[in-house]
Amino acid sequence: MQRILPVIVLAQFFCTSLWFAGNAIAPDIAAQFHLPPGFVAYLTSAVQLGFITGTLTFAVLTIADRFSPSRVFFVSALVAAVCNLGINLGGIGTGGLLAFRFLTGFFLAGIYPVGMKIASDYYQAGLGKSLGYLVGALVLGTAFPHLLKGLAGQLPWHYVTLATSALAVLGGVALVLLVPDGPFRKVGQHLQLTAFLDGFRRPRFRAAAFGYFGHMWELYTFWAFVPILLATYNRAHPTAGFPVPMLSFFIIAAGSLACIGSGLLSQVVGARPVATTALALSGVCCLVSPLMLRGSSPTLLVVFLVFWGMVVVADSPLFSTLVAQNAPEASRGTSLTIVNCLGFALTIASIQFTSWLSQHIDPTYLFLTLAVGPALGLVGLLRNWEEPATPVMLVER
Repeated sequence: MQRILPVIVLAQFFCTSLWFAGNAIAPDIAAQFHLPPGFVAYLTSAVQLGFITGTLTFAVLTIADRFSPSRVFFVSALVAAVCNLGINLGGIGTGGLLAFRFLTGFFLAGIYPVGMKIASDYYQAGLGKSLGYLVGALVLGTAFPHLLKGLAGQLPWHYVTLATSALAVLGGVALVLLVPDGPFRKVGQHLQLTAFLDGFRRPRFRAAAFGYFGHMWELYTFWAFVPILLATYNRAHPTAGFPVPMLSFFIIAAGSLACIGSGLLSQVVGARPVATTALALSGVCCLVSPLMLRGSSPTLLVVFLVFWGMVVVADSPLFSTLVAQNAPEASRGTSLTIVNCLGFALTIASIQFTSWLSQHIDPTYLFLTLAVGPALGLVGLLRNWEEPATPVMLVER
């Protein structure tokens, strides 16, 4: 039992390194195929759209509840790794690039939410702490391709996809061999096409979901635009000399520590207060971002971005915890999956809107609109959370 969580965390880290593999090498791909700089937004959105399609498919078919989650994770990891390698094929065009990134995202639907489902099947008590480690692994996996790119130096960009695919295969094999189905798993025996809607009938589930949606409006857009933001600052301040891939890794990876810390803190003060605080702080970062981006101190900017990189994702495992705790037991995996699906649908709108906005306004004001997500998320989280009624004591006469 003691080895279960470390194996899940390591497998999640290895497999989710596929997620931003395309972003880390986007400038190289754009240069090779003579594509505009804005192509990175399409590359990111292709993965997100694939993930949305995958999670919707998995949710409607209740795959994570009807079949062994460990085997679903394993098969998804293998197929996603193969799709990730597809962009290395010779003679591939932009349509092929986007198609392979879409397919990679599709099968990530069998990795990220299914990994959380596996954890919830083992750790009903202390779920916030467990998901803190798990989402921390996702964050580190998301940042890892930037580290690979930074370390690879002048090596061809294909090495990043080769390395991330190899890690995904290793993670899938490790999980299926070492993590059997959990003791708290409740098997969904029949196909129920509307099971994914069951959780939304519960006020607390809705509150957690709305908070998560607001968080997602900001999160992936921030991650996607960190390298662009750093490169823009380099152009405006040539003496800054930011190493963009390595610094992008550290800014995004800082969030993994925040996820672990928020998970541990939730054991003391509860998941909802910690999630609410983190969401509010990330909203404040959106609002003060113009001041930092217009400043002349590279050190202050880096400190600010690292802090933002932490609070922007610290609430993620706690929203997942609240969703899992308030979902119907028989459809917990499906509930987690559909909330992921809707949340990631918002990331596409946010990324594309921010990409369009970047062509029309001063880049230093670009992230102000991200504050809309945390603001609406806080409203949804606070308004929809109903405290349980105080039980009435009946006294016999």
